[in-house]
Amino acid sequence: MLIIGIAGGSGSGKTTVVREITRRMSPHEQVTVIPQDSYYKDQGHLSMEERQALNFDHPDSIDWDLLVKHLRELKAGRAIDQPTYSYITCTRQPETVHVEPSDIIIVEGILIFTCKPLMKELDIKVFVDADDDDRLMRVITRDIVERGKNVEWVIDRYTKTVKPMYLQFIAPSKRYADIIVPQGGHNKVAINVLLSGIRKMAKEKEQE
Repeated sequence: MLIIGIAGGSGSGKTTVVREITRRMSPHEQVTVIPQDSYYKDQGHLSMEERQALNFDHPDSIDWDLLVKHLRELKAGRAIDQPTYSYITCTRQPETVHVEPSDIIIVEGILIFTCKPLMKELDIKVFVDADDDDRLMRVITRDIVERGKNVEWVIDRYTKTVKPMYLQFIAPSKRYADIIVPQGGHNKVAINVLLSGIRKMAKEKEQE
């Protein structure tokens, strides 16, 4: 089993890179994606107003213990029930996603390189980089279309939490990356290099 970590700021293009990797793998190469966002701590005990004021870009917002535990379960060949999280209500949902072990596991999220126990489980660490303006435009579009927010709310959150947390936690974690992908999923050359590295390491893993 090969475990790949893909980090980067909000709106950097991580999802596009993950999609390109999974799309271009051959049918016999099983790929499972574990999103960091599924492991947000449940805030159902708080009022909606309190939930909406939470800082979701801080490492403390993630249940790292559960994420690392699940990753180790998959490495041991055991299936997991991955939690699900609602961005609308800011709560963990009763439904779970049954995940079986596979040849390649991709862990994707903005903060995954801030958790040392998680990084120890990763075979390849990838950081997806993008200009601040490009990331802001993607965040605005995503949060309005997918998460039911308005422009004012998105810009206020970006100014107060997204950008400061990026500078404090996410940008510094770039130094832990084995591969940096500039311009996100639009950088075909970088993705080709990444895919070659993944296939080479996956074969080496099989031969161990």
